[in-house]
Amino acid sequence: MTTSDSITTATGAEDTAWDVETLVDGNGPDGARALLDRAAAMAAELIDDAKGRVATANAAQLAAWLDQQAEMFDATHRAANYAQLRFSTDVADPANGALMAEFQERTAALAADLVWFELEWLAMDEDVASALLSSPELADHRHHLETSRLRLPHVLSEPEERLLATKSPTGRSAWVRLFTELTSAIRVDLDGESQPLEAGLSRLLHPDRAVRQEAAAAVTAGLEPGLRNRAFVFNTLLADKATDDRLRDYPSWITAWNQGNEASDASVDALIEAVVSRYDLPQRWYRLKAQVLGVERLADYDRGSSVAETNQHVPWETAKATVRDAYASFSDELASIVDRFYDEGWIDAPVRDNKRGGAFCAYTVPSHHPYVFLNYTATPGDVLTLAHELGHAVHGFLARPQGIFHQSTPLTLAETASVFGETVTFERLLDQTDDAGERFALLAQQVEGNIATVFRQVAMNRFEDAVHTHRRDVGELSTDDFADHWARTQTDLFGDSVEVTDDYRSWWSYIPHFIGTPGYVYAYAYGQLLALSVYAQYEVQGAAFVPSYLELLGAGGSRWPEELAAIVGCDLTDPGFWSAGLDIVDAQIGRAEDAARAAGRV
Repeated sequence: MTTSDSITTATGAEDTAWDVETLVDGNGPDGARALLDRAAAMAAELIDDAKGRVATANAAQLAAWLDQQAEMFDATHRAANYAQLRFSTDVADPANGALMAEFQERTAALAADLVWFELEWLAMDEDVASALLSSPELADHRHHLETSRLRLPHVLSEPEERLLATKSPTGRSAWVRLFTELTSAIRVDLDGESQPLEAGLSRLLHPDRAVRQEAAAAVTAGLEPGLRNRAFVFNTLLADKATDDRLRDYPSWITAWNQGNEASDASVDALIEAVVSRYDLPQRWYRLKAQVLGVERLADYDRGSSVAETNQHVPWETAKATVRDAYASFSDELASIVDRFYDEGWIDAPVRDNKRGGAFCAYTVPSHHPYVFLNYTATPGDVLTLAHELGHAVHGFLARPQGIFHQSTPLTLAETASVFGETVTFERLLDQTDDAGERFALLAQQVEGNIATVFRQVAMNRFEDAVHTHRRDVGELSTDDFADHWARTQTDLFGDSVEVTDDYRSWWSYIPHFIGTPGYVYAYAYGQLLALSVYAQYEVQGAAFVPSYLELLGAGGSRWPEELAAIVGCDLTDPGFWSAGLDIVDAQIGRAEDAARAAGRV
């Protein structure tokens, strides 16, 4: 790692772009259209073969029809991922937007044509369905069929379901796309130049408070012009979800999301209550950080500031080697998969104009490989983001044999491999660091990562809960209403340890999870605490832990969450599980406090 006064200089990742053409065999948009044509033909065959017969089918028939659907979904998901990944790298290109819209409309039409299949399965007598689920012919599809029956009390009639599926491209998904385009166009003024929002957010890590304060002001100024438009999009989607939940008879705004995550409302409430009850942990850390930074009290723009005495600039090649070596220290098999992502064009890394913000991993389909999306700005945090997203990537890669219905886990377990990979990388970096100041900086980064993922995400869940409830009980929110809920829930998190400034009140307005995946954010906390517990098992067992961990990754989402966690010795049914995970965070803060004293920073 080298040092630099700027985090917007060249990173070495400028030419690291993915090749999404392999999804369509190099045939471009026409190849994607051909996939959708093939899927439409398969759907027509399935309708002829199976419609009206599912509720009375035997196990072999049902398995054959599900195999047909899996093949069809492989084609549609390849085409959809192709369009979505192209769009994510340049949201301003009209051709990318038009292609994505075309494919969304066509896949929605296919989904509408097939709503009868699930409805007929759900109409099957419960005793008959239970007997079928125990048959060996349905072993590869069992969990998918089990979880679909959770929707039984909430499905509508076939005409209603068809209508909702048909209109989806011009409903929620259209508003989500608009929000993505609006936020991707946000510009901030830095050093007299107009730069992407990501550049301004990255400067909040700078060790110089004046730089952070200027960057925060630039972000707030950049958010202001389109604030009312983004608030209108949010309001529209809040109302849309309220309507959907009312039609489907869900008791709360988050029940549908919990059900999709195979988690009960009560279990999620227990997680949230456990985290909120330990808000003293982030407050304790922020008070220590104020001492380290030499200020009486942190402001919101100080939260992510580096405590390193120099601003580290990590070239892309260094980041790659660091993460690869960390994975190799745990498993040669995982390291070899990481190498493929580096070498075969499976990563898109640089910040570009009109590229959407953030980072993600797209699993695509089991017959292909995942992709990793980054906005690499060469900060130490970006190294851990690379490790995090590659954790998702190896998880998706190893789970491919589970097939299209079971490759992905519920979101409550989706962060397990990513956080584990990030933690392995962190501990590797820490082992290689002897300087007391650098060790403290690393430990501070770990603590702040866990605060961001556990406590901040739960605080954002509290914000979501407030705005969904407001929209249902009171009506449309003004920008001030959004700001009030945001400031209150953030103040609850920080207590008196951090000042929530007036400028910070609009920062809810660029966060995509609120728009595209309402309710998602608590899954970060769930996954983080689970992953910390999984890593604790590794610390105890050492190399003997590796086979069970690889078994967990390879299982994908083919079992209930409690069964998957049990593979690596975690008991999600234990009422004290979340408290035990929070105790790990408590211990991490204690380790960082000791390091601060050893470095003479307090």
